[in-house]
Amino acid sequence: MSGGPVLDILKRYEKVLERYEQLGEELSRPEVIRNQKLYRDLARERSSLDEAVTAIHEYMSKSERLRQAGEVIEDSNDPEMKELAEMEIEEIGGAVDELEERIKMLLIPSDPDDSRNTVMEIRAGTGGDEAALFVADLARMYRLFAESNKWKIDVLSSNPTEMGGFKEIIFLVTGQEVFGKLKFESGVHRVQRVPVTESGGRIHTSAVSVAVLPEAEAVDINVEQKDLKIDVYRSSGPGGQSVNTTDSAVRVTHIPSGLVVTCQDEKSQHKNKAKAMKVLMSRLLEKARDEQADEIAAARRDMVGSGDRSAKIRTYNFPQGRVSDHRIGLTLHNLSGVLDGDIGGIISELALAHREKLLAFEMEREMERGEE
Repeated sequence: MSGGPVLDILKRYEKVLERYEQLGEELSRPEVIRNQKLYRDLARERSSLDEAVTAIHEYMSKSERLRQAGEVIEDSNDPEMKELAEMEIEEIGGAVDELEERIKMLLIPSDPDDSRNTVMEIRAGTGGDEAALFVADLARMYRLFAESNKWKIDVLSSNPTEMGGFKEIIFLVTGQEVFGKLKFESGVHRVQRVPVTESGGRIHTSAVSVAVLPEAEAVDINVEQKDLKIDVYRSSGPGGQSVNTTDSAVRVTHIPSGLVVTCQDEKSQHKNKAKAMKVLMSRLLEKARDEQADEIAAARRDMVGSGDRSAKIRTYNFPQGRVSDHRIGLTLHNLSGVLDGDIGGIISELALAHREKLLAFEMEREMERGEE
């Protein structure tokens, strides 16, 4: 690497280190600590730089060793010293280049919501009872994946069917970096298999939609009581005696947006209302995110993907034991493992592909700025 580009890179990295130190100082200021939203946002920004800062320090250390080795080769008359310097360059030169590429990826602005808890909504689409059964399969898959990550799942609402499936199930996933991992699951999941109700052994294709919403926090969305219409009614469907004979079910309507959330899983009207409000707040936050995304230029949407939940993202083919993710052309012949919660590899590949698209977009923008 030539001196000029290396110096430019080091100057850019020094700015990152300065910002990291600045964030640490700001987080210790009393007025920031008292401001819950500001403190949370700054803490998230600093945390998002942790890995990059560690890599930058390593890059700077190895770059300095390369510089010193280059001076030895240029200035020294000692053949043995030159040989050692050449060995040093050969040993760490490739590592410096790899670090530079890694830092580029790490410095791509991350989604500030990645560290949030997540509300997942799984709904049966085309396919009737078979789709409802697959909702139950996916709910189990995400529960097992959550357990493997030491996350907690709390069912907020469900609409079970007599065959053991769900027309809809909504649950909250709590833990570290939940939204950052699960957000790639939004979309239509297709299943191809012989339904239990099919006597002729014909393969059917059914569809289930998955929505992944970052959990809204109190400081995110301001909902006034006058904008809410709250109805209570008697629960229906499977449940204990008290569930079906008291007015414990709750329907919350957000009048300005027209969003409606119902919850009847709990025996307590108060608990049902609290869960319904949690879902409503997350849907309102997602609505705000979508409106903001609509303002992004069409070129960027094409580059990084729109996140449209109507797109068919994955197919689960039971006769062939195959799972195919259509966004990245990934096919795994491990259907049983995937349905047992082994989806970490798929999510990692999706996250990498997403960051590579973002990196390509950022590099394109830098080239455009350089031409101006």
